[in-house]
Amino acid sequence: MIFRLDERLLFPDPGLAEEDGLLAVGGDLSVDRLLLAYQNGIFPWYSDETPILWYSPHERFVLFPDEVKIAKSMRQVLRSGRFSITRNQCFDRVIDACAVTTRQDQDGTWITSDMKNAYQQLHQAGHAHSIEIWDNTDLAGGLYGVAVGKIFCGESMFSRVSNASKTALISLCHSGEFTLIDCQVHTEHLESMGARMISRNEYLRMLRNILPKV
Repeated sequence: MIFRLDERLLFPDPGLAEEDGLLAVGGDLSVDRLLLAYQNGIFPWYSDETPILWYSPHERFVLFPDEVKIAKSMRQVLRSGRFSITRNQCFDRVIDACAVTTRQDQDGTWITSDMKNAYQQLHQAGHAHSIEIWDNTDLAGGLYGVAVGKIFCGESMFSRVSNASKTALISLCHSGEFTLIDCQVHTEHLESMGARMISRNEYLRMLRNILPKV
């Protein structure tokens, strides 16, 4: 059953999601609603041609930072010092670059203008963060996502130079700030770096363990 949201700030039980993970339709992209969604293992994913769609997949594609796999060639890139790394220095440029990046088997972008505005507000409120990878003075790659306690919900990443997005992800893993990186949707690229599936129940247990008790 797909639920229709109204102005009330609430979501149905994530366990009621459809087989494809679709849980609810409608609502808004306010900071409070987005935070509530992430705290319950739910995220928005839609296009300009659809209303706001909220998902809670039955399985979650995640990366435990201490399980990240770094290929020998990638270790050489990191040792070379070619790239410099910053955080939250140009969030808007990172999300703009992610929105225009062409992706295999994807027609268009789900990072609509409304989504960009919403995550920029999340960033201004201190909940959404970016990692920037620089090749001299050029923005070579990066990623952005939402921090929910010690879980980082990765939204998107981009690379204009080979290995730049990998550098961003490895930097996130090595930061020591997070116990889990939620990659949401499976990709072979992230699987090769150690990401794997866990059940929604396990993911929700981890969320409950890191959120303040009320």
